[in-house]
Amino acid sequence: MHDQFAQKKDSGRLMATQSKKKETSPDYWGEIAIDIKDMTKVEVKDGLHIFRINGWKKRSKTGAVYLSLSVDRWIPTQTPQPTRNEELDDGSDLPF
Repeated sequence: MHDQFAQKKDSGRLMATQSKKKETSPDYWGEIAIDIKDMTKVEVKDGLHIFRINGWKKRSKTGAVYLSLSVDRWIPTQTPQPTRNEELDDGSDLPF
């Protein structure tokens, strides 16, 4: 039971496996389309590209339940590092 699925950039789906052939078979299968030429808004940690994934439970036209996925090209905001002047200006040199 394969519904037609139009791939869109940074989106995909996971379908529940209808019958597992063995215990180690996956519970879900699917695909996700990621434009690897556009890696501008992606967090890189220890050489790995980290993507945040969002999912929505949906039902296909044939009634199959699946998870619709999207990649959120989210980069965590970093705490700004103090400038050299802010490091020196801690108030410790004031006489009072």
